[in-house]
Parts: sequence; C-alpha cells; structure tokens
Amino acid sequence: MKLTLKIWRQENANAKGKMVTYQLDGVDGDMSFLEMMDILNEDLNNKGEEPVEFDHDCREGICGACSMVINGQPHGPQKLTTTCQLHMRKFNDGDTITIEPWRAAAFPVIKDLMVDRSAFDRIQQAGGYISVNTSGNTQDANAIPVEKENADEAFYSATCIGCGACVAACKNASAMLFTSAKISQYALLPQGQVEATTRVENMVRQMDLEGFGNCTNTGACMVECPKGIKLENIARMNREYLKAETIG
Repeated sequence: MKLTLKIWRQENANAKGKMVTYQLDGVDGDMSFLEMMDILNEDLNNKGEEPVEFDHDCREGICGACSMVINGQPHGPQKLTTTCQLHMRKFNDGDTITIEPWRAAAFPVIKDLMVDRSAFDRIQQAGGYISVNTSGNTQDANAIPVEKENADEAFYSATCIGCGACVAACKNASAMLFTSAKISQYALLPQGQVEATTRVENMVRQMDLEGFGNCTNTGACMVECPKGIKLENIARMNREYLKAETIG
C-alpha cells in the first residue's frame, strides 16, 4: 500500500507543534500500525531526518503505552484494540491517515506523539491500593468468601490498563472512567472495604488536582476504551464518594 501520513511533530513540551505530511510506500496489510511507524522512521533516518517519537512497550495490547489518536479515534478505528494491535489491513491503498497525540491539559506533550501520563500514576498513588497487615495475624485472602458477581466485576474493572484513551476521547478530558475502574476493583471486594472511604476521597481529589474535566455522560470513553471498561464504574464511584462524604 501507498499511504499519506499526516503526523503531529513537536520538538518538546514548550515548542509549537504542527502537522507534517509524509508519503510511505511498501506497507503490507499484515503489519501492525507500529511496524508501519517503524518503517517510516527507518526512511527518515536514511534521509538524515529526525524520526517520529512515539511511546510503546509490550506491543501485545497489554500496557497501553502506544497512545495515538488515529483519524480522530484513540487507538484507531478497530474497537477493543490498542494501537500496537491495530493492523494495516484496516486501511486501504492510497488512504490519508492523521496521527496525533492524546489531547488533554493533564497529558502534556513530551515530544511528537509522546505525552506525559504521570497524572494517572499520581491518582493511583493517592489511594489505588490496599494496605497490607504484616503483623503476623494476616488472614489468607483466599479464605475470604467473595460473591462471584462481585469478583467478576472487580476483575473486569481491574483490566483497565490506564492508557488514557478515555481522556483523549472525552470532550471534557475526563479521567473518571480510569479513576472509577481503579476504585471499583477494590470497592467490590471485602479486602478493599477497610480503606474505602479515604480511597475514593483521595483519588477523586487527586483527579481534580491534575486538571481533568468532569463527566457529562457522553459515553465516548467506554466506546473508545480498548478493554471495554463499563460506564457503570463511574456510577459506582459516585455512590462511593457520596457515601464517604455522608459518613464524613
């Protein structure tokens, strides 16, 4: 395939970025999107030009580092798929593909397509954990009965990979789907009840401090989420927050 690529280029966080157009030939439909980007960068290197910076790690759809907005959609046109697992057979010969970074004030651009997503780390650090009792009287977690429905819902919530597609898809750049998923995976389990009140308060507070917008129930976050995280998590987080504020 021959493709026209329109890619956001930005030297650093303080530089003014712009879209740059590249022509690429010899793209095979079985290549992943990142393999296609590798070929582009090889060509740029051979020409003595600066390659396009983009983030990636596992290339197996697990880590979510491959954060790109492709033709206006986070992770591209294929549902429940990260950019690294998107294959070029989803595109046609002669297509023009626009590639941009996540767009959110809380995700500042580092360079080109790489953004700083450490805001998610700080939300997680604010309460997305369970303190462990190491006094020697710890009860085996497997000995604590958990209803199957709750266990399943907690597991589904825990599949959130924190890629930030929800933020990139939301018109308000809201992080509520991510935050609510991290809250839900503990709120549904007995092990998470001890710190439930402080957890939801601290994580929501940190989310607001990072500058993310609020949820207006558009639902774009769930549609673009590569792991299909449900909107019900946001409702659960709101209930947990109201309960925490009521208890005081």
